Amino acid sequence: MSERITFPSNGSKCDGYLALPSKPNGRAVIVIQEWWGLVGHITDVADRFAENGYVALAPDLYHGTQTKEPDEAMRLMMGLAMDTAAKDIAGAASYLSSRSDVTANGIGAVGFCLGGSLALWSATLSPLVTATVGYYPGIPWTKMSPEWSNYTGKAAIIHCSEHDGTSGAPGIQSALVAIREAGGSAEAFDYEGSDHAFFNSDRPEVYDPTHAELSWERTLAFFDSRLK
Repeated sequence: MSERITFPSNGSKCDGYLALPSKPNGRAVIVIQEWWGLVGHITDVADRFAENGYVALAPDLYHGTQTKEPDEAMRLMMGLAMDTAAKDIAGAASYLSSRSDVTANGIGAVGFCLGGSLALWSATLSPLVTATVGYYPGIPWTKMSPEWSNYTGKAAIIHCSEHDGTSGAPGIQSALVAIREAGGSAEAFDYEGSDHAFFNSDRPEVYDPTHAELSWERTLAFFDSRLK
């Protein structure tokens, strides 16, 4: 079951897509959009989490705007107010934590491209977010100025595409080092021959079903082990 909801966002409000499992496992995850906005691919991912027992919430960080055009997506991404996005993501974590069907200790966050960076950032924004997954994170950390020290006792994994430079890319390495130095756990996975957005089945020119399925299995196993 799924529905569009509005949840509190630090004195304001944010809309989102909420996917509910028929058999809840007590876990919850925030699903964070690519630069296109809250499009079908992201709601499909939320539905897949629900099919696996998770309560999944995808916040609409563009507040009603979405696009299929790369130039417009770039404009929207560059215009995203990070302070507002931070409030919306933290608000999503608070909303999920308040639900009676969410009983696990901690909330997960997963995101793609733009959302990959925001998902990793989320654990520095809210004490409720304790496990994060970033798929091919796509924006510089300087835009967010993350307090990596807030990762103490938390964990992250990063799915890296070969197109973006694999786990050896400077931005990936800086995140891995910073999380580990903060006392958190961080691991990166490389997918040989993969393009950016290899998980997005709505983009057949880059989608790789083998890499997508393996990364999905790793993501579920990670959240299952960390959110208890």
